[in-house]
Amino acid sequence: MSGTADPIPMSPSHRFPEFFLVALVALSALLFSNVVFAEDEERPVHFVHDVVPILTKAHCNSGSCHAKADVGQRGFRLSLLGFEPQEDYEHIVKEAKGRRVFPNAPEQSLLVLKAANLVPHGGGSKLDPESENYKTLVRWISQGMPYGKESDPTLASIEIDPKRMVMETNTKQQLRVTAHYSDGTKRDVTELALYEANNKSMAEASESGLVETSDLPGNVAVMVRYSGQVSVFSVSIPLGAPVENLPPENNFIDKLVFANLKEIGVPPSPVCDDATFLRRVTLDIAGRLPTPEETSAFLDSKAPDKRDVVIDSLLDSPDYADYFANKWTALLKNKRESKADITANFAFHSWVRDSLLENKPYDEIVKQILAATGTIVENPPVAWYKRVTLPKQQLEDVAQLFLGVRMQCAQCHHHPFERWSQHDYYSLAAFFSQVGRKPTAIAGEDLIFHKRGVAKFENKKTGEPVKPAGLGGPTLEIAPDDDPRLQLANWMSEESNPFFAKVLMNRYWKHFFKRGLVEPEDDIRDTNPATNPELLDALANHFVESGFDLKEAVRVLTRSQTYQLSSKPNEHNAVDRQNFSHFYPKRMQAEVLLDSIDHLAGSSTDFADLPPGTRAIALPDNSYNASSAFLKVFGRPEGASVCECERVQASSLAQSLHLMNSNEVKAKLAKSAGRADLLSKSEKGDVDGIHEIYLTAFSRLPDGEELSIAEEYLTKPRTDAAGRPVDPKVAKRKAYEDLIWAIMNTKEFLYNH
Repeated sequence: MSGTADPIPMSPSHRFPEFFLVALVALSALLFSNVVFAEDEERPVHFVHDVVPILTKAHCNSGSCHAKADVGQRGFRLSLLGFEPQEDYEHIVKEAKGRRVFPNAPEQSLLVLKAANLVPHGGGSKLDPESENYKTLVRWISQGMPYGKESDPTLASIEIDPKRMVMETNTKQQLRVTAHYSDGTKRDVTELALYEANNKSMAEASESGLVETSDLPGNVAVMVRYSGQVSVFSVSIPLGAPVENLPPENNFIDKLVFANLKEIGVPPSPVCDDATFLRRVTLDIAGRLPTPEETSAFLDSKAPDKRDVVIDSLLDSPDYADYFANKWTALLKNKRESKADITANFAFHSWVRDSLLENKPYDEIVKQILAATGTIVENPPVAWYKRVTLPKQQLEDVAQLFLGVRMQCAQCHHHPFERWSQHDYYSLAAFFSQVGRKPTAIAGEDLIFHKRGVAKFENKKTGEPVKPAGLGGPTLEIAPDDDPRLQLANWMSEESNPFFAKVLMNRYWKHFFKRGLVEPEDDIRDTNPATNPELLDALANHFVESGFDLKEAVRVLTRSQTYQLSSKPNEHNAVDRQNFSHFYPKRMQAEVLLDSIDHLAGSSTDFADLPPGTRAIALPDNSYNASSAFLKVFGRPEGASVCECERVQASSLAQSLHLMNSNEVKAKLAKSAGRADLLSKSEKGDVDGIHEIYLTAFSRLPDGEELSIAEEYLTKPRTDAAGRPVDPKVAKRKAYEDLIWAIMNTKEFLYNH
C-alpha cells in the first residue's frame, strides 16, 4: 500500500457499536503504520549499493561460502566479495526459475529464510530477523528486486573517521565510515563495512568497527573495506617510557628509527660489543662464522672505522656472492626436476653469482632475466624461462618478486585488498605475450626469442584483447618489432615506480633485521602499510639514487646503529616486535648452520657433482636437499615458489633430535683430524683449546665461569662401563667432542644475535 487512505464517511449523529470503534482504531493504527512503511518504500533499494554490501557483511560471498571458486555452495554461486554484481543479480533473481526470491511473499523468500536460519542452512544464522539488514533485503524483494539504473550514482570512495590517531594500550576507538558517491552524496556505512587489523596481536577490530588495542606498543593498521573500496585506519600505540641517551646516528636509518621510538616511547638497547657485531655481520653478509684469526684481529684493532672496514671487506669477498646467489636462485626457481636440468641450473647459478660479485646494478640484472633471448649455454638468464613457462606464471612471479604485488587474485576478480583488477592482470601478462620458443638439439632446452607482432593478451573472462600497461600506468603502444619485455623492465626501473626499489629494500631489511618494515616482505600495498613508512620511502629513494647498487643497499643497512644495537632488551623494550628498538635474534638458515657446524667441528660435507670443500651456501639448486637429511630437516627451500615463506625458519623437535643424536653430527665431531682430534693432541694446553672453540663458535672468549667448567670437564678422569680407566688420549678426544657438541646445541650458537 502506498499514499494515504481515504477517510471513512460518517454522520455526526450516527453511532457505531463498540466493536466497530475498536475495529476502527485497529484499522487506523494499521493504516498509519502502512503510511510510514510506504514512505520508506518510496526509496528503491539499490542492488549494488544496498544488497551486495549486506551479503558481503554476512560473509555470504566469501571464498569459503557461496563464492567458493567456480562452484559456489550447494548450487548457489556468488562472486567473491561482490565484485561482479551483475552476475550475482542473475544468480539470485533469475537462476533456478527465480525460486530464491518471492515478491508476493518477501519474507518467505529462500534468500532471507536461509540467511536468518529460519530454514536449515549449512552456514548457520547470518542475519537477525530484527536487524535493519534483514528488513532491507525484505524491502528489496517486495519492490520487485530492482537492480538499479545506469544513471544511478556510483561509489567513488570511502572515508574513515578518524583516519589516523594515537591510542594508548588497552583502549578502544569506534570508527565511522562514510561512502562518497559520484553525484556528491554521502552515506554512513559503518555497519556495512568490513574491518581487519594487519597485526592482531596489537589490535583487534570488531564487526561494527570498534578498534581495541592490546598492550604491545608500535604502529598498526586496520583495513576497512566496503563495496570494492578499501582504506586504512592507522594507529600509533605508545609505550610512554622515557627515551634518553640515544646512540649517535650513523645515517638516515637511525634518524627515522629513533624518531619513531621517541614518538611511541620505547627506548632502544645500547650498541652491541665488537665480538657480537663481527659474528652478526659476517653471518648476515657472508653466510659464515668468522675465523678465530679474523676475530682476534678485529677485537685487537683500535681503528675507529673498523666496523665499516669489515663490512666492505665482506662485501668484496666471494662469500657474499655465494650467500646472496643462494638466496636469489631459490627465489628465481632454479629448481632441478631431472638430470637434464643440470647444465641450466649450474649456468644460471654461476651467472647470478658472478653478477653479484661484480656488483651489477639490480635493474640490469632484472632486465637481463626478463628480456632474455637465445639459449641457456650462450645466455644463462634464459634459464628462468625454462622453469617459468606461461605468461600467467611469468607475470605473477615478476609482480610478487620484483614489485611486491600479489596478482594471483586479480586473474578471476578484483583484488580484495587492493585496487588491481582483471584488466591490470592481463595488461601485465601482455608484456610476455610475444615470447617465442623453438626446440634445440639439446633435449629439454628451448631457444627463447621475441616473436614479431602486436603485444596483447586476451582477457579470459571478457574475451577482449588487452595491451601492455604497467600497474597503475597508461596503456603502451609497442611496435611489432620491439620486445615488450624491455618496456616492462624500463618501467620497473623508473624513478617514479612505487614498487621496484621499495620491495627490494624491504626484502633486504628483513634479511638483516629478521622482519620487514612490511610483512609479508613481498606484499606491498596501501592496505598493508609499513610500520615506518617514512623509513621505507627513504630506503627506496637511496637505492634508486645509488644506481640500484646492491652492495650499497647492504652497506647502508649494516652501517646503521639500528643494525648494531644489542639483542638484549632493556626493562622497557622487551615487548617490542616491530620497531627495531633492539636486534631481533634469528635462527641460522639451514645452509649457514650446516657450514657453521662443519667450521666448528673441523669437518666438511660432500655434495655430488661438486668439488670437495664446497659449502652448503654455494649449492646451485635444490637437488641436494634430497641427499642431505640436515638441509631437509632445517628447511632449505625447494625453489618451487617466489615466496621466501618457502624457507622454514621455525624450530622443531626433529631439528633438536638431529643436532643431538644424528649419526651425521656424531661423525663430524669424531672426524679424524677434526677440531676435537687436533685439540686433544695439541701441546698448547686446554685453555688455548677452549679459547679456540669459543672464538670459533661465538667470536668471543669464555668468561671465567665458562672457562672453569670447560677446563674441569676436559681434565676429569674417565672410566669405561666396567669401571676401568680409559686411555687418556681417547678420553681427551671424547671430552673435546662433548664440549663442542654442547656448545653446538646452545642458542647462542644456533642463533644470529
